[in-house]
Amino acid sequence: MADEQQQPTELKLDRSNLYTEETFTDLKVGMIKRMTPVKSDGSVDKTRKSVFVAHTSLMTPGGPLPLQAVIQAKDLQQAIKKFPDAMKAAMDRLAEEAKKYQEQQGDRIEKPDSRIIVPGR
Repeated sequence: MADEQQQPTELKLDRSNLYTEETFTDLKVGMIKRMTPVKSDGSVDKTRKSVFVAHTSLMTPGGPLPLQAVIQAKDLQQAIKKFPDAMKAAMDRLAEEAKKYQEQQGDRIEKPDSRIIVPGR
């Protein structure tokens, strides 16, 4: 079984879920990307809504940490207004995930595997 080679996964774009991307930035705090749905011929798909994604970087002792979040907005003005709350929610989620990870790592250190493996059994 280990000798069997797996077939590579076919990488194929979903032609019914294409977007074009525009970036808006203040060159200081972050950026907002507007993802506009398009058809496979590149024309705007008016049957789907645009998606706004907030991006920023947090400075950590290990270097910059990228952070992003989807902003529920109908237009760019609303996305700009909601940017701070979206980034705060993303930071809160990141902090919660880090806390859970540290707890998991702490459990592994505090509760090492106490089974004894005896050769030949």
